[in-house]
Amino acid sequence: MIVDLPDTTTSRISKTLVTIREDGGAVALGRVLTLIISTTLGHEEDAIEAANDASREHPMRVIVISTAARDSYDRDVTRLDAQIRVGGDAGASEVIVLKAYGEMDEDEEGLVTGLLLPDAPVVVWWPGAAPEVASTSPLGRIAQRRITDAAAQSNPRGFLEHLATTYAPGDTDFAWTRLTLWRAQLAAVLDQPPFEPITAAEVHGAADSPSTTLLAAWLQLQLELPVMHEVTPSIPGSSGIHGVKLVRASGTIELERSQVNIVTLVQPEQPTHDISLPRRSMRDCLAEELRRLSPDELYGDVVTTGLRDFHAPEADAR
Repeated sequence: MIVDLPDTTTSRISKTLVTIREDGGAVALGRVLTLIISTTLGHEEDAIEAANDASREHPMRVIVISTAARDSYDRDVTRLDAQIRVGGDAGASEVIVLKAYGEMDEDEEGLVTGLLLPDAPVVVWWPGAAPEVASTSPLGRIAQRRITDAAAQSNPRGFLEHLATTYAPGDTDFAWTRLTLWRAQLAAVLDQPPFEPITAAEVHGAADSPSTTLLAAWLQLQLELPVMHEVTPSIPGSSGIHGVKLVRASGTIELERSQVNIVTLVQPEQPTHDISLPRRSMRDCLAEELRRLSPDELYGDVVTTGLRDFHAPEADAR
């Protein structure tokens, strides 16, 4: 069910939610958190779809704040339009879409305060442009977890450097979440004999891939040795990380993306294996981050210490 509330207020939205629950039996019981999505007008639906899919694992209230880009303001129009989605239109969540026009968007915290679930954690997600400092932004101040996406910024690699200087416990970024399958596969390989130390390591990926940089910083932090970072041409239909090489006395371990969703594992004196390792969807990344409502300490170490000590050489594309 979808209920439209043009030119409304947060008070009217709250009253409508109560009416919907009383008349239709839709209840907020069992909701485990409030997810706030901050985006721009016209870019809401992909994020809402991802949240609806993730809500089947994490029942929640989703509040979407959609505002106009700063350079397209019409100060003569100040209005708040809202839409409430429940039931089949909202997955296992209830979705409140707030479209703020003009000066109405200057108090994002005030817009959502009356709509938060009581005594439930708050997570804020910026699927597009992120605030200057997530933890001190109006929405970031009220959240336990704050999710950005370096890949969605105009300068992904530069944004990582910015994250390193502005990190606060509770921050995370989808560039890190996209590494989960790569990190798990590399850990599984190194957990098998022969248990020899790694003497050299190389990571290569697309020039605009912040995940490649974070993977190299993570490896350097864990292996305590310099990691080479190379820029390589993108595989058709796939950007991001292209491969990892780990060198030890018995030979070189190679994990290379051979197809869009497949990586090939080559190890000394062992059969070659093709492993399914697809690029993670927005829904997968969001669902993973919602499983952790406490600070991700490893991400904090990588984005601060790991990136600080890591200097990516500007290699020519090959």
